[in-house]
Amino acid sequence: MGIEVRPADVFDDVAAVIGPKKPTSNVCFCLSYRLLSSKENVSLKEPARSARVRELCAQDPPPGVLAYDGDEPVGWAAVHPRADTSFAKNRRIPHVDELDVWSVWCFRVRPGHRKQGLVHHLLTGAVEFARERGAPAIEGYPVDNRGEKVDLTMAYVGTRAVFEAAGFEKAADTQSVLSGHPRVIMRLDLS
Repeated sequence: MGIEVRPADVFDDVAAVIGPKKPTSNVCFCLSYRLLSSKENVSLKEPARSARVRELCAQDPPPGVLAYDGDEPVGWAAVHPRADTSFAKNRRIPHVDELDVWSVWCFRVRPGHRKQGLVHHLLTGAVEFARERGAPAIEGYPVDNRGEKVDLTMAYVGTRAVFEAAGFEKAADTQSVLSGHPRVIMRLDLS
């Protein structure tokens, strides 16, 4: 049937891909880089955490995109205007310029669907999602792992190679490091 990438505006589908496994959890749901204080992010537990994500799914734009295999949601990419994320004030990941760019910062592929190129589909879908909403450019902050293995828990930011394959170019270095690998700013002009 093929993979289709759609806006993440159906809460149950978002929850199926990035929802926490334990009802008492205060992690995931991709809230860490939203404009929430660290204290608020850590304190949000169920059902308040789900309620916050449900609100995001109802907003325009929704919080990201989902990859579907038929009707099954199998992957996620967080994408949003940088100004509405913590990247707007992040000291370790600098602004390249004052352009009102969008950011794509998190990928998640459900077990059983990995190693099938879904991250490439998700990134392409995130680019189209941002373009359709008037973004002048889109940035990602992947690890520059130079082909080395990346710890799966830290691979959520993507790799430089994935962004390069989608036409992104390195725009700057950062002071951020994940799993021993430096992160870089990759940018794609959408004008």
